[in-house]
Amino acid sequence: MTGSFRRALPLLMSMAVCGGASAQPTAVVDRALAREILEQLVAIPTTEADGTVPAAQVLAERLIAAGFPKDDVRILGPDPRAANLVARFRGRSPRAPAVLLMAHIDVVPARREDWTMDPWTLIEREGWFYGRGTNDNKAGAAMLVANFVRLKREGWQPERDLIILLSADEETTQRSIQWLLAEHRPLIEAGMAFNTDGGGVITKSGRPAYVDIQVSEKIYADYQLDVTDAGGHSSLVRPDNPIYTLSAALVRIGEHQFPLHVTGETRMFLERSASTESGQTATDMRAVAATPADLAAAARLSRSPFYNARLRTTCVATKLEGGHANNALPQLARAVVNCRILPGLPGADVETVLRRLAGDKVKVSVLEPPVNSPPSPLAAPLLGQLERLASKHWPGLPVIPTMIAGATDGMYTRSAGIPTYGASGLSEDPEDVRSHGRDERVGVESFHAATQFWFELAKTFGGTP
Repeated sequence: MTGSFRRALPLLMSMAVCGGASAQPTAVVDRALAREILEQLVAIPTTEADGTVPAAQVLAERLIAAGFPKDDVRILGPDPRAANLVARFRGRSPRAPAVLLMAHIDVVPARREDWTMDPWTLIEREGWFYGRGTNDNKAGAAMLVANFVRLKREGWQPERDLIILLSADEETTQRSIQWLLAEHRPLIEAGMAFNTDGGGVITKSGRPAYVDIQVSEKIYADYQLDVTDAGGHSSLVRPDNPIYTLSAALVRIGEHQFPLHVTGETRMFLERSASTESGQTATDMRAVAATPADLAAAARLSRSPFYNARLRTTCVATKLEGGHANNALPQLARAVVNCRILPGLPGADVETVLRRLAGDKVKVSVLEPPVNSPPSPLAAPLLGQLERLASKHWPGLPVIPTMIAGATDGMYTRSAGIPTYGASGLSEDPEDVRSHGRDERVGVESFHAATQFWFELAKTFGGTP
């Protein structure tokens, strides 16, 4: 048991906040509950090395204490360290397709010496909650659990089942979501899913600009490039040096630009978000959204990594190693190239391009094969429901469907046939993304607004069979 976990245990004693603080206004109690759960989660390290068992256990105990049957609160995973939490809120119409509500409780590592504060302690400062996972994605887990407790406290019952899925290894192998879908599909079977690990309220210059609803994501793939040689004494220089051969291959890959491909969801994103921009950028967005797309406008937009990632497949070198001694010719040079492939495009075509660019002297191996994940349809009635929900919290902001450049567990639920929509509700500044980095944070009011948004989302989509 880690020291951080021991420090978190006393918080379990305050799970009766809903009853003990009954004299307080409901909104105050609800905010206190959500914050308490977030504080508890941040205090429990859930990196790949630590595992997620302690976090899953304390959240399960909260739900059981709130009145959920033990049989409906399950902790399970593909190995003893990767513990997923699956909790079911049973509805009146058991045959109606359930709604899956998703988050993940694992985080990337954080070292105290890299931060200006303790990453494993929730710190409130100048309107922000700081701590590892405050944004990615323990805020989402805290919101979902707090809302299940609130709904149970109110005596509300959904028409259709609501299912919370808190996964254990989204930041690493994503094996847990694949295992659940393959081995325990009935536990998380649903007609649709909403993911707290995608979407958000995008800000510009500190002000909300639009509400981002994620309907698709680029397809993740890793490739390893190896060049080997017999090596030898470094005084006897030969032209077939693996480091030079690999370097030349990486330069070719780095200079290659995959062709422009405007998907349907990207076209809608460009059309809707153009209204939030001005000048040349707005003009270029409309020109790229047109059919056919304006190539000159696309070239200008592509200077921004944010827009370039949405207009084409990208591949980039992310790891590099080579040689074994300062005075010896290298026997091995190795690199990893990470690709993010536009949905709907064959992953095999990207591999073919990489092999051609690498050349005959470079061995290319597939480390992480691409998994097909089609976009989730966003029909007008569903979009309208989301727009009405968003307008209650962020009046006047357009709701814009998007494709994200990163990867979430939603890739696998989509590929399994469960339409999945990212709608975190948290504010995000594209110029100040701290997830996975130093001093990760989430706005205090943003967190509470998103919690209330998800509370109403659960009622809206759980209330209609």
